[in-house]
Amino acid sequence: MSETIIQLEHIDITFHQKKRVIEAVKDVSVNINKGDIYGIVGYSGAGKSTLVRVINLLQVPTAGKITIGKQVTFADGKVQLSAAELRQKRQSIGMIFQHFNLMAQKTARQNVAFALRHSDLSKAERAKKVDDLLELVGLSERADNYPAQLSGGQKQRVAIARALANDPEILISDESTSALDPKTTKQILALLQELNRKLGLTVVMITHEMQIVKDICNRVAVMQNGVLIEEGSVLEIFSHPKQALTKEFIRTATGIDEALVKIEKQDIVEDLASNALLVQLKYAGHATDEPLLNEIYKQFEVTANILYGNIEILDNTPVGELVVVLSGQPAALEAAQRAIVESGVELTILKRGA
Repeated sequence: MSETIIQLEHIDITFHQKKRVIEAVKDVSVNINKGDIYGIVGYSGAGKSTLVRVINLLQVPTAGKITIGKQVTFADGKVQLSAAELRQKRQSIGMIFQHFNLMAQKTARQNVAFALRHSDLSKAERAKKVDDLLELVGLSERADNYPAQLSGGQKQRVAIARALANDPEILISDESTSALDPKTTKQILALLQELNRKLGLTVVMITHEMQIVKDICNRVAVMQNGVLIEEGSVLEIFSHPKQALTKEFIRTATGIDEALVKIEKQDIVEDLASNALLVQLKYAGHATDEPLLNEIYKQFEVTANILYGNIEILDNTPVGELVVVLSGQPAALEAAQRAIVESGVELTILKRGA
């Protein structure tokens, strides 16, 4: 059974500004297990960054309880630890940010070493640790470069090395790839996955992009207006999203909306034959192993013209979708639809032939 490392129970965070009361986070409960790469996704104003400040122990919640490891840190609006214990607990949590937060006047090596300024290590031990960390993030040859001499991806690698300096159990990434190009983003995500495996690090990804969640996370929570609206494994959420916002995020991440705009302009769809249906098929796991469309033709003489296809591996499980024109006699089309649904494939009719 997995060990819970972060437990949030009924967290409320309310701010009072002059005559306004802002409920930034409302009744959020989350369990994050040791070794998870856990995504918290939502648009600006969803409450993600406020929730992060609770997780990294910088914000005392108005109500609710937070447990990090086995220690209750905040409960009922009060800190439950001594100042020294709180400081030590914060050291078990590393942070990386969108804009790197490096000191411009210090080299990569000096930026990482700065995180060890209160360490009990000797000068030699400190120097070796910094070198080891820069090697771990693939930046040894840039150790003496200043931030201005580094690319965005290299700056983020320095920031990751600095965040790991105090051997944290938890690494929080707050929109850490938002300022990076797509190729560099993939490299940084691959590095975070490697650190998760190599160090047993628990990673919490705060993002507004479901693509990031899809690429790296094993679990995800979706937030909207301070409320956690949906939570589960990435496979569950992508296969069976329940909330409208989650569906919107997933459509953006898979590119299906963009594909449908182009598909609808194709002649075969604009002039859809009277004996045809334009359908979207979504499937996961074992359903991807079956030659389903071949079987539909064999059994019902219903042909399938595939206009779009996408398949991905989420949590070691194939998940995909197709947009297909099915053509055949009315009764055969009905029977084919039933057979598709019975095989565990989700079918949505997008258009019927006139």
